[in-house]
Amino acid sequence: MGMGQLCMQIRARFSARVWSGAAAVVGLVCGSHVPGHAQTPAEFYKSNRFSVVIGYSVGGGFDQYARLLSRHIGRHIPGNPIVIVQNAPGAGSLTALRRLEGNLPKDGTVLATFNPFLISEAMFNPEKIAVDFGSVAWVGSIMRNSTICFAWHATGVKDWNDLLKRDEFVMGATGKGTSSYTNSSLLREIFGVKVRLILGFPGSSDKQLAMERGELDGECGAWTSLAPEMLRDKKYIPLVRFTPVRVAGMPEDMPFAGDLVQSAEHKAILDIITAPGELGRPYIMSGSVPQDRLAAVRGAFDATTVDKGFLDEAERLHMPLSIVNSTEATAAIKRIHAFPREYVEKAAKMAE
Repeated sequence: MGMGQLCMQIRARFSARVWSGAAAVVGLVCGSHVPGHAQTPAEFYKSNRFSVVIGYSVGGGFDQYARLLSRHIGRHIPGNPIVIVQNAPGAGSLTALRRLEGNLPKDGTVLATFNPFLISEAMFNPEKIAVDFGSVAWVGSIMRNSTICFAWHATGVKDWNDLLKRDEFVMGATGKGTSSYTNSSLLREIFGVKVRLILGFPGSSDKQLAMERGELDGECGAWTSLAPEMLRDKKYIPLVRFTPVRVAGMPEDMPFAGDLVQSAEHKAILDIITAPGELGRPYIMSGSVPQDRLAAVRGAFDATTVDKGFLDEAERLHMPLSIVNSTEATAAIKRIHAFPREYVEKAAKMAE
C-alpha cells in the first residue's frame, strides 16, 4: 500500500468534527500526501515551535541581539508560533552552523546566527570550515558588524595621524583568526602601523584591565560591544572603522579604512577580509527549507525590523540597529565569493 492510500484510510477513520484537531498530527506522518490538505505556512507554523539558534553563549552581543529579535518575530510569522532560543556555543560559532546543516530540522523551524568572519575563514581554509555559504538561505541581519580600532586615552593618541607616528602601538588578541587579531594585522601590513601584538587574552574584559594597567595601548572591536561610558568619558579614542557604513553615534571624523588604502591590491585584500562585516550578526536557514516557508520567515524578519515594539525595545536597551535584508545579504555573499583567487590567497596569508 502506498503512502497516499494509507493516509486516505487514516483520514477516513476520523469524523469531520474530530479531523480538524487530528490533522496536524496526521500531517507529520503524511505531509503533502493528505488529500486536499497541503499545509500553508500559517498551518505549518501554528503547529510547530520556531527556534533561534545562537552560536555563542548567553550574555554576549550575538545573544542579546538574537533574543531581541526572538521576542518580536513570532508575531509576524504566519501562524504565530512559539519562539524559543537555543545557545549552541563552540568553535567561534562554527558548531551552530554545522548543526544547522547536520542534525537540526530543515523544515523551516530553525533560524541560526553566527560570526560572519567564518565566511572569510571558509574561503581561506575550506577544509577546516566545510560550510558552503553560497547554498544556505540568507534571511538578513539587524546589526552590521561595525569594527573599529581605538586607543586608550592615556597613550595620548588622538587620531589616525597620531597612530601612524607612533614608534610602537601595543595591542592584544585572544589568538590567531579572531577579528582583533585580523584587524591588528591589517593595521600593520597594509597601513604600516607599528603594531606589537600580544596574544592569549581570554576576552575583552581582560584586555580592558591590561589597558588600565598600561600594558596595552588600544584594541580593535565591534562598535556595539564597546562600553558606552568609556566612549562618553573619552577613555576610548576611536581611530578608524572597517565598515563603509557609519553606525549611529560614531564620530563623523573617524575615517573608513577603505578610503585610506593606497594600492589596488591592498584595497582588494582589505575588502576580502572586512566584507563579511557588512553582514554583521547574520541570520540564516538551511538551504533545504521549503521556499514558501523561507519566504514567510523572510517576510516576518522584514516586518519585525519596522515593528514599533521591536524598535522601541532596541532603543530602550541602547542597542543600535543597522538592517540588512535577505536580498542585500545574498548579494553580499555573491560579491564575496567573486573575489579573485590570487587576492584571496594573499588575504589568507595576512590573516594567519
